[in-house]
Amino acid sequence: MEDKPKTIIRDLFENARERRTFLKICAPMVRYSKLEFRHLVRSFGTDLTFTSMIMADSFCRSEKARLNEFTTNKEDTPLIAQFAANNSIDFLSATEMVYPYVDGVDLNCGCPQRWAMAAGYGSAMLKTPERIVDLLSTVRRNMPNTFSVSVKVRLLSNQSMKSTIDMCRMLEATGITFLTVHGRTAAEKTNVPVHKEALREIKQSLSIPMVANGDIFTLDNAKDMYSTTGCDGVMAARGLLTNPALFSGCNSTPIECVGRWLNICEEADTGMTFQCMHHHFSFMTESLLAKPHRIVLNNLGKDKSKVYGFIRQHVPLQDVNSERMVVDFSPRLCCTYNEEAFRARLAETQTTRPDRTCDYDPEATDGNFFQSHRNELTAEESCKLDDDGVAYMDGGGFLFDE
Repeated sequence: MEDKPKTIIRDLFENARERRTFLKICAPMVRYSKLEFRHLVRSFGTDLTFTSMIMADSFCRSEKARLNEFTTNKEDTPLIAQFAANNSIDFLSATEMVYPYVDGVDLNCGCPQRWAMAAGYGSAMLKTPERIVDLLSTVRRNMPNTFSVSVKVRLLSNQSMKSTIDMCRMLEATGITFLTVHGRTAAEKTNVPVHKEALREIKQSLSIPMVANGDIFTLDNAKDMYSTTGCDGVMAARGLLTNPALFSGCNSTPIECVGRWLNICEEADTGMTFQCMHHHFSFMTESLLAKPHRIVLNNLGKDKSKVYGFIRQHVPLQDVNSERMVVDFSPRLCCTYNEEAFRARLAETQTTRPDRTCDYDPEATDGNFFQSHRNELTAEESCKLDDDGVAYMDGGGFLFDE
C-alpha cells in the first residue's frame, strides 16, 4: 500500500474561521469530479474537493467499480470521498476500504432522482433521519477522530425550517465534522432561487461548520453566500464546470485554465477517458469559442489527438506565458483494498444481496448534462435538464447534486 499525506479537514475550517473567510469547495459531480479535474481546480484556489458520488455497495463488492470510480495521487489532498449508502454495513465498509487514500467520507442524502428515491438512496434518506443517524454514528465511532465524517442534505421544506433544523441537530449530535446543506428542497428545480435565509437560520442553529451549496457561479456569488448565511464553506458545481478558475476570482474561464487542462490531459494520457477530457474542454471553452467552433468541438469523436489539435488551433494559448499553463501532475497511486471486514459483516448478518454492479461504467454514455449542452448548441432538439440529480454509475446520464 502506497503512503499518501493526510489533511485534517476540521483544521481547514478552523483556519478559515480564524482568517474570517470560508472554504472554497468543489462539489461531488458524477462524471466530472475526477482526479484530473480536482487537480485543475486546486490550482485555481479551490480549498477542498470531493470525489464523484460513489455507490457504497458497488465499491464494496466490485473491484471493477473501485477502479472505475476512484483514483488518486499523492497531491490529491484535501479530499473527501462521497458515498451513496442506505445501510451501515456498506457505508462503514466502503469507508474502511478508502480510508488510506482520503481525508474524510461524506454521505449523500441529497439526490432527488427517481431511481435514488425508489432504491432508498439520496433524498429518500431524509424521510428517515434516524437511519442517517445510524450510518453516521457507526462510521464516526469506528474511525479516528482526525478523519472527517460528513453528510450532504437538502431542505425538508421551503416554508418552516423547524423540521430541517431538528434533523440537522440530530445529525450534528452524531459527532460529524461538518454538514453541507443544499438550499432547495428535493422537489424544487434549479430555476428556484436558493433559500439563503433558510441556510442562515440552519447555520445559526449549529455549532459545527456548515457548508452552503447552490447557485454559485462566481466568486462574488460565493462571497455573498458567506456574508448572507454565515456559512463556513461554499460549494460550487456547475459554476466550476464552466469556469474551473471560479474561486480565483475570474468571472469567465481564463485561457491559461484551458492550457493547464490540456497539460494535465496529456500527462494523464490513457489514465483519463475520452469523455472526461472532452466534456471538460467543451464546458470551459464556452466563453472562448464562437458557436460554430463549439459545435465542432462538441462533436469531435473518440480521438484525443484531434481534440488537442483543435484546442491548440482555436484557443489563443500563445497569448499566455507557457509557464503559467504548466501544472505538475504526479502518477496515480496503486490503491489496494481490504475486503475482509466487509465479507465478515455480510456473513454475520447472512446478507445475500446480489452483486448487481460489477458491469457498470459511468462513462458508457455521454449523459444528459453533456448531451443537453450539445443539443442546445446544435438546436436539434429542446432538452430541458432535470434538476439537481446525481448520476448513477450505469451510464444512465443523470446529473449531479447541485
